[in-house]
Amino acid sequence: MKNKDTTAKADRPRMNFKSLSKEQRKLFGLFALGLSVVFFATAVVAFFVILNGPEKVLVPDLRGMELADALVRMQERELYPRLSLRFTNNPQDKNTILEQEPLPGIIVKAGRRIKLTVSKGAVLDEIENYIGKNIESVKLELLSLFASTQALVTVREPPVYRFDDSEPGTILEQNPAAGEQISGPTVLELVVSKGPESAKEKVPAFLGLSLAEAIALMEKSPFTVDFSMRQAKQGEKPGTVVEQEPKANATARIKDRLKLVMSAPEASSGMVQGIFMYTLPEYPYPVPVKLEALKPSGQRQLIASIKHPGGALSVPFFLPDGSTLILSALDKEISRTGVKR
Repeated sequence: MKNKDTTAKADRPRMNFKSLSKEQRKLFGLFALGLSVVFFATAVVAFFVILNGPEKVLVPDLRGMELADALVRMQERELYPRLSLRFTNNPQDKNTILEQEPLPGIIVKAGRRIKLTVSKGAVLDEIENYIGKNIESVKLELLSLFASTQALVTVREPPVYRFDDSEPGTILEQNPAAGEQISGPTVLELVVSKGPESAKEKVPAFLGLSLAEAIALMEKSPFTVDFSMRQAKQGEKPGTVVEQEPKANATARIKDRLKLVMSAPEASSGMVQGIFMYTLPEYPYPVPVKLEALKPSGQRQLIASIKHPGGALSVPFFLPDGSTLILSALDKEISRTGVKR
């Protein structure tokens, strides 16, 4: 077996340069010369590419600089900016560099882009005129304005309230005055209307109204209404207002409360009737209060939407068993109560 392998190797043809013809040797030489030229040219090109490559530079510290100055500094080192803008809580930060990437002191190639975060200044740079606006609307406006940054303007709590002929909750005076420049976090001091001290209105007629009609009239009335409920007496219609104090068409002060007595609705399978009662904080003027019902089916129903001065709240209801009563004041949910037999 060993002899066969040896014989096979010996039989293989070997290339002999001398055996090539003159023409073949010439072609081979030209090929070798061309290949050498290609290798040499490639090496020369690579050398000059490396020699003339981008210069390496030190990233300067641009933080706190004005944008224009930072751009000049970058231009000197053949660096280029990529800008992003952001509000801050200081009006004096406007057009200054807040952050940079890469950080200063890092070596990079010339032509590199440097990410710069530039201040747009404060969301608000001067005090607006809030006189004549509702204080709750102003609070919501400021809350949304500074949702993504530290609040630059806040309202001092509690504001100063005084009786005035304007609508309750109306801003009468402000300090600082409108147009004053903001140089940092500012507390807004407000004087707010409580409404007329001795305003009077004619009492509306509730007697005989159904539960839904009584609530609808209460929503339009300037008076705060206190409800109670009892079983219908002989001659009284179930589910209606059967007593009222003060009487209809009497003149009463708006701050006085009306007292209404309702007869209980007729019993109905799967339904629950009653008076929802809750004690609210005392407000300096009537604020928006809303009572809703979440039924077992998932349907949400508005029961009443009124303005209430705080203290005792009472609203009649007639709902499916298993419902949930949801109470909100100033657009904030404050209570959930289950309705059961």
